[in-house]
Amino acid sequence: MSPIPGSGLAKGLAVTLRTMTKKTVTAQYPDTQPELPPRSRGVIGLFEENCTVCMLCARECPDWCIYIDSHKETVPPAAPGGRERSRNVLDRFAIDFSLCMYCGICIEVCPFDALFWSPEFEYAETDIHELTHERDKLREWMWTVPEPPALDPGAEEPKEIAAARKTAEKLAAQQAQQGHQSDEGSAP
Repeated sequence: MSPIPGSGLAKGLAVTLRTMTKKTVTAQYPDTQPELPPRSRGVIGLFEENCTVCMLCARECPDWCIYIDSHKETVPPAAPGGRERSRNVLDRFAIDFSLCMYCGICIEVCPFDALFWSPEFEYAETDIHELTHERDKLREWMWTVPEPPALDPGAEEPKEIAAARKTAEKLAAQQAQQGHQSDEGSAP
């Protein structure tokens, strides 16, 4: 059975008429900011105070787009008779976003929570060399990082918090017992 001549044209016009009557859903981007999902990946923010210059992020980066420079500094002893300590001081922390593939490995391997995903996405530059952002810019993006989602109320308490609570309760019980014993000893 052969199709009716012009049936394809009629179907196409029917689709056109249906879509002409519906409201458009296009967001005019520069004028209207998009609604981003809660965990969207934009750029990487740096919380500099937590960075110990362990270099794990730079070593694990598959693109080698993280540049870190540091120097060692001697810290005086905390207590008299103690020994001096040396610590790393961050001089430069830069990420080349023209090379970055936004895999998030650097954020995952950071043992001190110094790197975070920021939903910031408007960082285009006219020159590719300007896509290497230094630590001051990465610090600015840190303040756009959203709060972590709330814990599930039905979930188990994290083992670290449970252990800390147990230790605190044990100490409080010991202090109460010592206080009770000292009260008994001072009574006539």
